[in-house]
Amino acid sequence: MELLSIISPLFLALIVGGTFIGIIFGSIPGMTATMAVAVCLPMTYSLGLENGLALLLGLYVGGISGGLVPAILLGIPGTPSSITTTFDGYPMAQRGEGEKALRIGICASVIGGLVSLFVLFMFAPTLADFAIEFSYVEKFLIILFALTVMAALSSDMLMGIFSGFLGIFIALIGTYDISSGGNGKMRLVPPGTDYWLETGFSLLPVLIGLFGLAAILEEAEKGVPKGQSREDIKLGAHSRFSFSVFKGQIVNLVRSSGIGTFVGILPGVGGSAASILAYSNAKTFSKNPEKFGTGEPSGLIASESGNNGLTGGALIPLLSLGIPGDSTTALLIGAFTLQGIQVGPLFIGNNPDTWNAMIIAMLIANVAMFVMMYAAIRYFALVVTVPKHILFPVILMMCVIGSYTINYGIMFDVWTLLIFGLFGWLGVKMGLEVAPFIIGFILGPSAEVYFVKSLESFGDLTIFVTKSWIAVVLWLLIIGSLIGSVYLSRRKKETGISI
Repeated sequence: MELLSIISPLFLALIVGGTFIGIIFGSIPGMTATMAVAVCLPMTYSLGLENGLALLLGLYVGGISGGLVPAILLGIPGTPSSITTTFDGYPMAQRGEGEKALRIGICASVIGGLVSLFVLFMFAPTLADFAIEFSYVEKFLIILFALTVMAALSSDMLMGIFSGFLGIFIALIGTYDISSGGNGKMRLVPPGTDYWLETGFSLLPVLIGLFGLAAILEEAEKGVPKGQSREDIKLGAHSRFSFSVFKGQIVNLVRSSGIGTFVGILPGVGGSAASILAYSNAKTFSKNPEKFGTGEPSGLIASESGNNGLTGGALIPLLSLGIPGDSTTALLIGAFTLQGIQVGPLFIGNNPDTWNAMIIAMLIANVAMFVMMYAAIRYFALVVTVPKHILFPVILMMCVIGSYTINYGIMFDVWTLLIFGLFGWLGVKMGLEVAPFIIGFILGPSAEVYFVKSLESFGDLTIFVTKSWIAVVLWLLIIGSLIGSVYLSRRKKETGISI
């Protein structure tokens, strides 16, 4: 596929439109990038893979970046990745520098996104080529490592582990496939549901329920406020933005973008961890750490370049190993599933056109995000005033329609949406971790296949340790991630910040 054939008018329109919608979702507290992708996911079926991914990647980039608007203007994180943006962005707005703070955040966001895109372009094909050599043993251990990393970085390690394995358990509902080493019989299926659960719960309604309906229920529980008034928005007119504010911030920008990209590579960690780690490192290496939290531009730069660095980093394990880097990229698996394509080590080599389209889409989305937000930030700031009692019914309708039509009109998919929407809403109250759960749900069937095939091939559990040097390294990483969780737990207690 030639470059010009990839960049069609429809392709460009979907990227720009997706970025615009993503910014709006990110700008409204509670309406995250993940929700934007979940709601729009069913639309990609009729668009084709490249065009569908163009829309979703635009939503992803726009949604992450849009979170800075309420974080700076209202002190309310628009997305979880904008937590640390409130630390210095909101104090700047309080002293009449809201517009300046927004423009600083926008510039830092585009740098973080472009740095992570460069790392994605350079690193993902190399990792995929290396992963092609993996046997079933190494593939199983990679999934186990992914689950332990997510558990280690959860607010509660044991609950993170439980959530991940609960996701695997639910994913195994249905027929025990012969190709997985099974006997072809039903398992874990309640009486009377054989017909509906023969193939288990459909992935896309589960994703839409967990990230769409559950978020609506959580926000509605707070009382569905009418929205903020224009008087609450303190843009400020007397303090103008200048690019000179980035003088001496190159190291901070590159370091924070790199931290965000690295965190994105770790499966299921999320943008909040990226921004917190970037912010804490910027404060540690700053000559004036006492200024952080009082309206220091360096803190704002670190937070926004760090959380936008996540966008490219999270795609690396997805495209090279088939393991989502965060909850939003987990939804991208749904887009590939709709088109009958499996992500993993062979994806980039077998689908060079799609790979090129994704890189181009990410590049255009970052540029479009910067241009739109920088030029029209005063108008995007007004998004926080949109009443949620108007938004929620529209989003709920889109969730129901998307779930019903995704498999050509199966009503049980709507019930699946409701079941997992309620599960996600109630589960969080009970301490369940949604990210490990959904990654476990997605990777569970593959983990089963790799485990069974490993035993069929070698017939001994010791093979999971002695198979190769890669297996040994993976076990060391698994142990290291669990030890690291103890350190992170102590850091969170010291700082009082929850990753």
